[in-house]
Amino acid sequence: MTAPALVTLAHGSRDPRSAATIASLTELVRCMRPDLRVEESYLELSEPSPLTVIDRLVAEGHDEVVVVPLLLTHAHHASVDVPAVVEAARRRHPHVRVLATDVLGIHKSFLGVLDLRLRAALREARATELDGLVLAAAGSSNPLANAHVARVARAWGARHKLPVIAAFASAAPPAAGEAVRELRRDGKRHIAVGSLFLAPGFLPDRATELALEAGAVAVSDPLGAAPELAEVVLARYAVGAVDLVPIPA
Repeated sequence: MTAPALVTLAHGSRDPRSAATIASLTELVRCMRPDLRVEESYLELSEPSPLTVIDRLVAEGHDEVVVVPLLLTHAHHASVDVPAVVEAARRRHPHVRVLATDVLGIHKSFLGVLDLRLRAALREARATELDGLVLAAAGSSNPLANAHVARVARAWGARHKLPVIAAFASAAPPAAGEAVRELRRDGKRHIAVGSLFLAPGFLPDRATELALEAGAVAVSDPLGAAPELAEVVLARYAVGAVDLVPIPA
């Protein structure tokens, strides 16, 4: 029996660096599981769309597809756009079993990736002292999604025994620059920012700009195509593939 195809589903961006990063992450997943058919897709602003990819897979004979949303929080895209994609695919191909897994989320292993990216940024900036941290994320109109980021920020700060503030690039305060200034008002002078974004693009660039203007000593690159992220993609896929197994009556 052929294993279900795996389709990664990212938000998409006009910034070509974003699609290149998602392609690299998907290729990493493909290398980890060469027995699987693995393709990437995007909700908007980048190509191909998930329906285009699923159409192609169906034309090649695949009758089971597991979609793994590359989203770090449960927000609008997870609750509205992803289910809409699955429903549209099922209408187009009623004989094909299509399922979307839980979002990628923010696994505890991602904090290690965040540390790795931040250490690289600190080396580049020749910064040797730290007395405060900011965790910059996309932000959402969903307060539960933002609260989850704040919890991750607290865990990250506890990991390093440093004060930390969660900041958001859109939809919610504080912005990265304001978070840096708040720490500076508390007497901190060596503040670094971790970028809790999956890939480069407008929002992480804006967060970086605001943080540096406010006096941050370094800002990390986004998480990117790290093995830890690929492993979580495959873990989500494994759960989805099991859910596709028919239960005998």
